[in-house]
Amino acid sequence: MARYTGPKFKLSRRLGISLSGTGKDLKRPFPPGQHGPGQRKKLSGYGVQLQEKQKLRHMYGMNEKQFRNLFDKANKLKGIAGENFMFLLESRLDNLVYRLGFSNSRAGARQLVAHGHITVNGKKLDIASYTVSLGDVIGLRERSRSLKAIKEALEGRVHVPNYLEYNEAALEGKYIRLPERAELSQEIDEKQIVEFYSR
Repeated sequence: MARYTGPKFKLSRRLGISLSGTGKDLKRPFPPGQHGPGQRKKLSGYGVQLQEKQKLRHMYGMNEKQFRNLFDKANKLKGIAGENFMFLLESRLDNLVYRLGFSNSRAGARQLVAHGHITVNGKKLDIASYTVSLGDVIGLRERSRSLKAIKEALEGRVHVPNYLEYNEAALEGKYIRLPERAELSQEIDEKQIVEFYSR
């Protein structure tokens, strides 16, 4: 299945969650379309599980095959499968570029990585799905620091999560520890996703 490229606001309204993280996409808190208001029907157990899976998948902008492969990897790790899955998603390079404030969205962060603007431990890396290890340093290439999009994103940045250490002077961030579950989205029930893939 290819990556979703349709209207993001419609998708957010259909899933009932702000996929951009800004909340702008939920100004009208009902599904899109002519029959949107009052359309929310009671979902079956399977429907709830599918919706939680779709929320998380679209939040990180992944296709189904990538998403399932990462879940299988998380399932083999020690600990709670759902939480391990969330931690692996958060450790993706495009996500950490977004968390550091180099881009206003994960889609924008993915583009920065793909176009070769990002370095990991001083080396250019253009694989958005790369899993960043603890202690790795994520930075910007010298020639990319003057890009208008990056400057605007940094000016509008609200905060950097506690599991990242940001160096303002060097314009780079260090992945110092795994996030805690409480630091990640509370709108996602990862247990439902585990149940969905365990059917």
